[in-house]
Amino acid sequence: MWSFGRIIDRYATNGYGPPVGTLETIELAARTKELTGLDLNYPFDEGVTVEQVKAALTAHGLTATNITPVIYDRGFRSGSFTSADPDIRRAATDLAHESVEVARALDARYVKFWPGQDGYDYPFQVDYPTLRRHAIEGIRDVARNFPDVTFAIEYKLKEPRNRLFWSTAAASLLAIEQMGADNVGLVVDFGHSLFAKENPAEALSLAHSMGRLVDVEVDDNYREWDDDLTAGALHLVETLEFLHVVRTIDWPHPLKLDLFPYREDPGEAVRESVATLRSLEDAAARLPLDALHAAQSRHDAMAVQRLVRTALLG
Repeated sequence: MWSFGRIIDRYATNGYGPPVGTLETIELAARTKELTGLDLNYPFDEGVTVEQVKAALTAHGLTATNITPVIYDRGFRSGSFTSADPDIRRAATDLAHESVEVARALDARYVKFWPGQDGYDYPFQVDYPTLRRHAIEGIRDVARNFPDVTFAIEYKLKEPRNRLFWSTAAASLLAIEQMGADNVGLVVDFGHSLFAKENPAEALSLAHSMGRLVDVEVDDNYREWDDDLTAGALHLVETLEFLHVVRTIDWPHPLKLDLFPYREDPGEAVRESVATLRSLEDAAARLPLDALHAAQSRHDAMAVQRLVRTALLG
C-alpha cells in the first residue's frame, strides 16, 4: 500500500505528495486495474476500522494478501523485538498479536514482519548473543501463540538501521531454523536480495528448498540502495532468471510489487512493472528447458547465454 502513499526521504521530509489515507490507498490501487491484492500496514489511519477496510477491499475487488505491523516507525527507533527496553519489546509483541486478529478478520494469508529497526549502528553497540536471542525469541513466541497463522520475515541488509539482524537470506533462514517454529518463513524481495549482493534467483531457490518461502516481491535497484524502482528497470536478465525460478517451483500466489515512486505517478509505476513482468514471463516460457538443463549440467555459460538471449531478444 505504501506505493500509493506519501513518500518521504531525508531531504523532502514533508513528502513528495499529499498524505494518502488507508481507504484512499485501496481506491488508488484498484484504479491501476492490474492488482488483485494489497500488503496492508497496520495500524490503519486513526478512526479507520477493520470493517471499513474490509468493505473497501470488497467494493474494489481486492484482497488483503497480508498484514504488516508497523514495528519500524519512530516509536521503535531503537528496536522492536530487539529493543533494550522490555516495555518496547512487549509493545512490539502486542502489536503483532493485534495484527493477527486483523489478518484473520480480513482473510489475509499471513502476517509479515519487517523488523527494520532490529539491529545496530555502531561497533560494540550491542551484545550480539543478546540481540540474536531477542530477535529470534520475540518472533518465535508470537508464532507459537498462533500456530494456525503463517508468519513471514522480510529480510534486508540495512535501513533504517546501519546493520539489520535479518540481513540476508542465508542468515535469516539460519535464524528461523534456530527458532524452531514451523509457521515462520521468509519473504524474498528481489531488490533486497540485489542490495545484499545476492543472486535473487539463488536466494529464492534456497528459501523454497528449505520449505520457508512465504512470499515473493519484485522491484529493482542499482545494488547500492533499496531504490524500489519499477520491476525490470535495470536487471532484466536477473529478473528473467528470478521469474524462471518462480515458474519452476510452481509458485501458486500472485507476485507482489514493492515500489517507491517518489516522483512518478504510482499507478503508472505499477502498470509499467506489470507490463515488464508479463513480457519477461513470456520470455521465461520460451526458454527451451531440455536444452537449458543440458547446458546447466555442463556448466556451459555460453550455451546458456545463447538460450537466454534468444528467449529475451529473439
